[in-house]
Amino acid sequence: MRRLLALLVLALTSSLAQATDWTVRQRTAQPFADVRDALTLAIENRGLVINYTSHIADMLARTGSDIGARKQVFGQAEIIEFCSAKLSRQMIEADPHNIVLCPFAIAIYTLPGDDKHTWISWRRPQGSAATIVEPLLRDIADEAGR
Repeated sequence: MRRLLALLVLALTSSLAQATDWTVRQRTAQPFADVRDALTLAIENRGLVINYTSHIADMLARTGSDIGARKQVFGQAEIIEFCSAKLSRQMIEADPHNIVLCPFAIAIYTLPGDDKHTWISWRRPQGSAATIVEPLLRDIADEAGR
């Protein structure tokens, strides 16, 4: 009975957030522009600074023909990079090799043929950085996906 209950809970929650060893993805029914605006507000309302917004879907569409690619990968896609001086310092003091995780980045995107869902995704920090940074990334993504 416990196994059945555990499987049921797992099945119900797996559609809300999917994770691999190094990425976490959440799907929301909110429009892309609304998620982007909510993500920006969730970051800035915590006193964090957005360093850069990468317009990845535009770049792929613009450069695809130069390399012979015809497949549309995203409907819309942006990666928002931001920083927390305090958390970055803690993370890098714990392990200087964590520098590769700076700045933090959360991607938002839609897939071709599915205009009803927007995805929110981020790299899952490993090792000592996980306990320092992952709660922040998850909280921001959760807020943006509501």
